[in-house]
Amino acid sequence: MAARVPGKATATAAKTTALNCINLSNPDIQKSTSLLKQACLDSGFFYVIGHDISEDLINEVFVQSRRFFELPLHKKMELLRNEKHRGYTPTLDELLDPKNQVDGDYKEGYYIGVEALEDDPQAEKPFYGPNQWPSEDILPGWRTLMEQYHKEALRVSRAIAKLIALALDLDADFFDRPKMLDEPIATLRLLHYDGGKISDPTMGIYGCGAHSDYGLITLLATDDVTGLQVTWEIVICKDKDARPQIWEFVPPLKGGFIVNLGDMLERWSNGVFRSTLHRVVVDGRERYSIAYFVEPSHECVVECLPSCTSEMNPPKYPAITCAQYLSQRYKDTHVDLSSYHGPQTPKKEQ
Repeated sequence: MAARVPGKATATAAKTTALNCINLSNPDIQKSTSLLKQACLDSGFFYVIGHDISEDLINEVFVQSRRFFELPLHKKMELLRNEKHRGYTPTLDELLDPKNQVDGDYKEGYYIGVEALEDDPQAEKPFYGPNQWPSEDILPGWRTLMEQYHKEALRVSRAIAKLIALALDLDADFFDRPKMLDEPIATLRLLHYDGGKISDPTMGIYGCGAHSDYGLITLLATDDVTGLQVTWEIVICKDKDARPQIWEFVPPLKGGFIVNLGDMLERWSNGVFRSTLHRVVVDGRERYSIAYFVEPSHECVVECLPSCTSEMNPPKYPAITCAQYLSQRYKDTHVDLSSYHGPQTPKKEQ
């Protein structure tokens, strides 16, 4: 493992770390489960390859993501995210680490969720509803491509969830049942970090502030620009608030995914598997990534699994529904939509 350095390093000073790599095409399920379990216990991050999503499809999503973010700001703002978290998120829209950030995140994004038409009863739920799509005149084929990727990423997520279930001594299909990943809140988010803003942790400036993800797992595809960092206090003492924080870069993996665990899995596993703090620190180069956030259904009750508790290790977290948890986290980290409709234009630095 690479040497560790204090958290107040500049974007170029931190070291890189090695992660376990899970090959989903490996017929040796026991080996894959063992590698995944060790990663979940150690860092909450691992690579995934052998997922059968074509490299051409992934590359085209990056190409089309760039095409969207290159549009004029006023065109992107016509697709500003709505209350269902569908659409465009401007730079500084999100503030993930208010204790350490002087502004919000220096990134822009685009949310694409599970499609539910307005007359579908499911559309009444907080994180379901129609997606917002760029006009076919502006970006032809964009919607079809993103829907295809969304479908493929969900397939891969379910395969990873089976290994996680086995690692927790559960039935392989535990997470693929009704009210779980059978009706998921799965969100594709395109992300763009502009090259004009260099991160400086000593000044509270980040591409993306330190946070843990909210759901079950996240699949991340990145370009070849390094930026993602993981903090290692989680490995040392299992405490997200430990100081000093020690950060290392996670190298990109062409054709593969960086996968990390979310808060709901931490709650399910009673802290056995932990959601790990991570952030993005950019060095002035433009950076693109494709995140796919996987959560269970709205009604799913997230509570301690029987295999993760005992008389000596009682449940650490109260039961909560997925919709309740997600709604609060999104409210805590995003700018109120009403702020975009006042006399001032949204903050934007690019």
